[in-house]
Amino acid sequence: MKNLNKILEIAYLLFAIVFFINAFTTFNSNRNKALLFGAFAVMALFMFFFKRKVRKKWYDSNKPKK
Repeated sequence: MKNLNKILEIAYLLFAIVFFINAFTTFNSNRNKALLFGAFAVMALFMFFFKRKVRKKWYDSNKPKK
C-alpha cells in the first residue's frame, strides 16, 4: 500500500509536467485550451503535495510508539 501511494504521487507529478508542456505549446495557437491545460497542471500539482502530506501524516500516526 505504501508503494502504491508513492507511485500515485509520482503519477500526479508526471501529469502536471505533461499538462504544463501542453499549455506552453498550445498557448500561441489556442489560449483557452492552454489555460485549461494550465489549470489541470496546477490542480495536479496541488494533488501531488496534498497526497504527499496526507501520506506522511498517516504513516507517522501509525508508527509504533516507544
